[in-house]
Amino acid sequence: MTATVTHPRHVLTHLPAVIGIAYSASWIAGLCVGAPAPVFADSGSEIIRELSGHTTAFSAQFLLTEGLPAIGLAVVSLALARAAHSPLIARLAAVSGIAAAVISFTQFLLGMALAGTGSPDSAHLLFELVSRFDGVKMFLLAGLGVAAVRSGLLPRWLNWIAIAMAVTIVASGIGYLFLIQPLATLAYVSGPLLLVFITGTGVALSRKDR
Repeated sequence: MTATVTHPRHVLTHLPAVIGIAYSASWIAGLCVGAPAPVFADSGSEIIRELSGHTTAFSAQFLLTEGLPAIGLAVVSLALARAAHSPLIARLAAVSGIAAAVISFTQFLLGMALAGTGSPDSAHLLFELVSRFDGVKMFLLAGLGVAAVRSGLLPRWLNWIAIAMAVTIVASGIGYLFLIQPLATLAYVSGPLLLVFITGTGVALSRKDR
């Protein structure tokens, strides 16, 4: 019998692509859960009423859109930093990506707390924190997009996706940070672009390492 040994470098080479694909799959699964979606104007009592009977779905959605994707953000951003030729670009990718991952996981924890609270005041505060953190995270993701474009490691079509993502996600980030509902709806544009950007970057980096 001949034993097959997988070299650690071979595994690491494909990791960004696998994680990048898993990032989008997790997000899409989370959006398909069908959990309630409170808006900024909702009071604490209204938020609790909307979540009543749907806390399991709400928790699952936060796990799939904030908890697990935090891993994807960390892996892809570190892979980009590792591959970048410029120390400045590498630092921008690492700092913005890891910070966004930390915020994403923090949002997951806040979402779990929101699903379990019965206090209107706590519900309102937790929902506001999750929303404002989303705004900060979006600015950081725009920074990651800039780092990816400046790295010169992405194919041309993906550079355009990264640029469009960065522009739209800054606009939606302003909406979330300052709780401006019309601007926040731009997430319907920046969100899909982000999925394509993270997955495409993971795949592109894996190909560069071959």
